[in-house]
Amino acid sequence: MTASNKIVQQAFDDASGFFDLTEKSHQKRLLQLANTLYCLTDISTHYYQQLASSDNCPLEFCLAVKLVESKRYVLKLKRPLLVGVVFAMWGEHNRLKEKTSVNPNGEDSLRMKIDQLNWITQGSVVDWHLYPVDDGCPHDSAGIAEHILENHPDKENVSVLRLADVLPVSSGPLKNLVSADDSRKGGAIILGCQQAIAEKADCVIYTDADNSVHLGQLGLLLKPYVSENAKVVLGNRKHQDSILVKQEERWGVGIKTLRHMQRMIGRAIFSNNIKDTQAAFKLYDRDVIKDILIKPSVYDFSFDTDWIFAAMKGEYPLFTVPFAFIDSDAESASITQGPMTTWYTLLSGLSTAAKARGIDHNHEMVRIFEEHIHSHEDLELIIDILPEQLEDIDDVDIGDPLVFAPREIEHWLVEQKQAALEGVS
Repeated sequence: MTASNKIVQQAFDDASGFFDLTEKSHQKRLLQLANTLYCLTDISTHYYQQLASSDNCPLEFCLAVKLVESKRYVLKLKRPLLVGVVFAMWGEHNRLKEKTSVNPNGEDSLRMKIDQLNWITQGSVVDWHLYPVDDGCPHDSAGIAEHILENHPDKENVSVLRLADVLPVSSGPLKNLVSADDSRKGGAIILGCQQAIAEKADCVIYTDADNSVHLGQLGLLLKPYVSENAKVVLGNRKHQDSILVKQEERWGVGIKTLRHMQRMIGRAIFSNNIKDTQAAFKLYDRDVIKDILIKPSVYDFSFDTDWIFAAMKGEYPLFTVPFAFIDSDAESASITQGPMTTWYTLLSGLSTAAKARGIDHNHEMVRIFEEHIHSHEDLELIIDILPEQLEDIDDVDIGDPLVFAPREIEHWLVEQKQAALEGVS
């Protein structure tokens, strides 16, 4: 065993199986481990990936391998790139701040993102600019971000924006918003992208305000963008090589029905094996963004599928990549508003975007959804019931109209609503 192999084995043995997004010591240990592995130039990235794929690989080591793969690629780049990084802020007042006894969910997320971007681009030809955008936050997330940046050495690389400051407008992609209250994430992301493109970013990455995605993974998105000429790169948490640490979903068995409807409505997306539409780790080339923003169809958090539809309509080369994601659920807006409100927004936005972009979708399923599902309350009626047609099917068959056709779904929905009404009476 070589000296380098011994170092790797010791690092593997010492790595932790637990990672807390709120603990700075965990963030520091991760980068120290990644630096150790990165510097062992006689150990291949492929070897690290083999170790990371083993059943007994500690989480910390798996995360470090993703960072090593990313950094090794970024430092090979010869063409200078300016990357804009955008995230929306609504109700992020706790996660932006440091963890304390009175703020147990604090992630110090803005400082962490800056540190991560500095780490991945140090010594490379890649430059970055960060765009945190306040989406009408009632707790003034923008003000908190500005306060954090007051004495920060990298404050010139960060532009804090407020959606409310630019609305209303008579033209452009935000003209359909009267105020920031009409946006639910999508409007803020659009504003950040507009600013990034105006400031000559070659591409834009958008992520979430929390620490769920370590931005040291930037190279995972840049690799297909540069090497394969991809114009859109989508992170895929469901890939076998991804690392996904997520709180157990507490939806009822009826979630299978919702996914069945979703895959029919978004047929163009899901038939192309894009199963993780909502991952907050995506890269879009500046020209694709310009095309998308000619006429956005939705401004809530279902904007992801609208953008994917638009990229497909424009026939832009699109790639998906595995990456590491650790759920930050304690302050999540989806937890606050409820899972069926989230799902109603996703399905409604998907239907709107499919029609607006004029792309392949199941028209009958869209009609049925719009006629029979009017709010999260309608979804709550079916979330704990599973139609017999879907009971024993595999994931690959979800969305196949031959398994459970739209007209059958329509009859089933009517029956469930009627049963609920009779139960109330």
